[in-house]
Amino acid sequence: MASPCEVLCETDDAGLAQRLARFAASEAQRIEQKFSRYREDSVVHAIHARRGQPIDVDDETARLLNFGEALWRISEGRFDLTSGVLRHAWKFAAGQSTAAPDPARLAELLARIGWQHVQWRAPKLTLPPGMEIDFGGVGKEYAVDRVADWVASQTSAPVLVNFGGDLRCVGAVPASGAWQVGIESIAQFGAAVRRIDLKSGALATSGDARRHVMIEGRRVGHVLDARTGWPAPGTPRSITVAADTCSQAGSYSTLAMLQGEGAEAFLEAEGVSYWCLR
Repeated sequence: MASPCEVLCETDDAGLAQRLARFAASEAQRIEQKFSRYREDSVVHAIHARRGQPIDVDDETARLLNFGEALWRISEGRFDLTSGVLRHAWKFAAGQSTAAPDPARLAELLARIGWQHVQWRAPKLTLPPGMEIDFGGVGKEYAVDRVADWVASQTSAPVLVNFGGDLRCVGAVPASGAWQVGIESIAQFGAAVRRIDLKSGALATSGDARRHVMIEGRRVGHVLDARTGWPAPGTPRSITVAADTCSQAGSYSTLAMLQGEGAEAFLEAEGVSYWCLR
């Protein structure tokens, strides 16, 4: 998951806690292996290896492809599962200074992006040569939901699944009355600017605190519009969204970031609870 992951369980049953932790670790590793773009034994590698020829995918992969396609439509192309190739033009690390991406290189990569060019009708996928699939925009939240759903089937104890700050709680409310979750400050790295009392559901955050570059003194975040290869103008520094599932929360926060100046208006129109930092 490329981030710290934890499962918090309020119980005096050590065996239960260990069992939940083992499953969370194994499921996170399974999803990372299956959908990684870096591994030769992943579904993504198998898709790319077809070089424009059709491939039949399994049901789990089909669900993620359907989800990505829905986000592409809702976002009017701002979010796109084929936009991972932009990593060849951008290298994000907190505090790093760099030059703007080369316009010619960016144009070449943008020509390889566009879900409209993909042929997809479950279970058959045909990805044009030179294009790539990248599940990085949905994978971590999906992993949280997978673990949380399984945990809920095993115990009614209060449990919080937290993968890199994207989290979901299941089971009973903890003895304190709620899980206390902090929203990270955009002014002081590692400090909380607000506390949220979470009794049910999920939270997910998109922002530039940990992944950004500085270009001529201007902070540029990592959430890129697939149509332009750049962040949307006026993008907030951080957006946290509450929803029933982590996948829903993560989708809203990412799509809002892609709205730039219109982030708050988008979230208001969707009727979700959110916290936006600029």
